[in-house]
Amino acid sequence: MSHHLDCPQARADVRLDITDYYVFRGQAGTVFAVNVDPSIAGPDAPRGFHPEARYEFRIDGDHDQIPELTYRLAFGPADQAGRQAVELRRLTGQDADADPGQVLALGRTGTAVDGAEGVKLWAGPAHDPFFLDGDVLHAVGDAFHAGTRVDLSGWSPAAAKNAPFGLDEVYSIVLEVPDADLLAVAPDGRIDSWALTVLATDGQLGNQLNTATPAEDRKLFGDRFAQAIAKVVSAYGTAADPELYGRAVADKLLPNVLPYTVGTQAVFGYGLWNGRSLTDSAPDVMFSLATNTALSTAVTKESVPFKPAGTFPYVPVTS
Repeated sequence: MSHHLDCPQARADVRLDITDYYVFRGQAGTVFAVNVDPSIAGPDAPRGFHPEARYEFRIDGDHDQIPELTYRLAFGPADQAGRQAVELRRLTGQDADADPGQVLALGRTGTAVDGAEGVKLWAGPAHDPFFLDGDVLHAVGDAFHAGTRVDLSGWSPAAAKNAPFGLDEVYSIVLEVPDADLLAVAPDGRIDSWALTVLATDGQLGNQLNTATPAEDRKLFGDRFAQAIAKVVSAYGTAADPELYGRAVADKLLPNVLPYTVGTQAVFGYGLWNGRSLTDSAPDVMFSLATNTALSTAVTKESVPFKPAGTFPYVPVTS
């Protein structure tokens, strides 16, 4: 649901690097939003959406980690002003790769589009609403690499700051879908979803975790997740059986999909995962879960200088 430049392949072309994924209640339906191409990659990184790629939202309505519904976007080359043509298609059925789908919207980046059958689409540059203290992030990474406690001895919550994410810019895709479209594949209202990027000539960009399908996640990564978590929890001494705790957390994290009940308020919190709003503190939740101890980055949504909006397209659009 969230990472920034998590592997060498992602850094190779950040236009395909998914940094954050959100699902939440919109004004008229369910909103799916994904951010790519973070400006923290540096001034020489390409900007915009890759014209030879597909950007997809995949929705699973029966919880078998196979999508029954896919929304696929493709972009054209950028013009002199940096704007790109965009096409949105809806694909139904489990074999989305073999289905050309139905065109729902045509437009250009930077402009909201009212598509067919009630969908709304916006894609373009936006400010990143992500918030996280970089020192805590690095300390957590070091702890899981070494199997130790998180060493925050040189850090103070009073000095916490949202940098560089507070001024980061990304390219966002925001899609608002009528609830009826989702309820057609999920009669109980509960969906699992995920976003992905695919190069037509090179398969999905990213490391093995990014290229695997959700149905494969537990088999491929469950043991690795469980063992890493167990080592850190053992160092903290917060579980009588660290291995059992590690396995339980791995089973919660995998498959790597975002659950959501259509029509409800999104919250990604300590006691409930139901979508993810643009202001949920995903790092605090994930760090505390993985370490089995209260671990906060001491950074809140108030640190974000550009606030999300209450109206479509919701993300803080750049001027």
